Amino acid sequence: MNEHNIISVSGGKDSTALLLLAIERQPDNMQAVFADTGHEHPQTYEYVQYLNDKVFPIRTVRADFTADIERKRGFVATKWREQGIPEDTVLRAIAALQPTGNPFLDLCIWKGRFPSTKARFCSEELKRNPIIEQVQAPLIDAGDDVISWQGVRADESLARRNLVEMESKATWPNGATLWNYRPILKWTAEDCFAMHRKHGIKHNPLYEQGMGRVGCMPCIHARKDELLAISQRFPEEIERVADWERIVAMASKRQGATFFSGDLGHSPTPEEAVAAFNIYSMVEWSKTSRGKSNFDLFRTDSIEPGALCSSIYGLCE
Repeated sequence: MNEHNIISVSGGKDSTALLLLAIERQPDNMQAVFADTGHEHPQTYEYVQYLNDKVFPIRTVRADFTADIERKRGFVATKWREQGIPEDTVLRAIAALQPTGNPFLDLCIWKGRFPSTKARFCSEELKRNPIIEQVQAPLIDAGDDVISWQGVRADESLARRNLVEMESKATWPNGATLWNYRPILKWTAEDCFAMHRKHGIKHNPLYEQGMGRVGCMPCIHARKDELLAISQRFPEEIERVADWERIVAMASKRQGATFFSGDLGHSPTPEEAVAAFNIYSMVEWSKTSRGKSNFDLFRTDSIEPGALCSSIYGLCE
């Protein structure tokens, strides 16, 4: 039985530090894998390519929801009509239920909604499952053990504080075992940047542009100040999300979908929810100093792209 070490790389500080640590330790049968969500900033794609060229070859995998969307079209055409959904809603949904080739957008078209903090299906569908299905499963089916290296840190969230460094996730009838390994669980953010410096590897430039996390742009967990920075530095990303909201809304039974969600104190109509939480409304909210947030932030009127370093990690010289 062979042992394979699969290192998940996202282009962020933690996974880059994880990759560098793995290179130091030189485990057997090492592979680095990037799960492309289709919702990354161009600078992250460039950074992953930089790591591929300078550090270690990185394999890219992508989720494919073509079959799921096709099944949903059939369901809408039959079950929605049986449920008495208005015909114009059915026809709009059928028209919208077409795969685009973008994993994140296709996932939301299939679901008829965006992920949220309460229904965070994005990580599982766009990252975990493609890596398991396309990389780990063939190795396990061949009877080999797989060690999944994960760049998570305990200080990132309450849930992660309860994780352990090494655990057996599952054992298959052929005797193969999948292990989850989290060697930087007790590291700090500074420890991760220190690992970059140790190896002479630059960090993702988005960390100098107001981003606390990199990857999805924006993430459903984006902080208020991150959303503001995105809107000021990368307005094209806001416009893209607005277009996605329009497409996903067409595929939704409620004919309304917003990237972010919130509480209006009552059960809102689709029109009320869209008006309150569409991406442009949320950008306007991000400009305020207080309200619906624990943050009290200094705001600038505008940020020219590339003109100002605003690292929350003290990376500015």
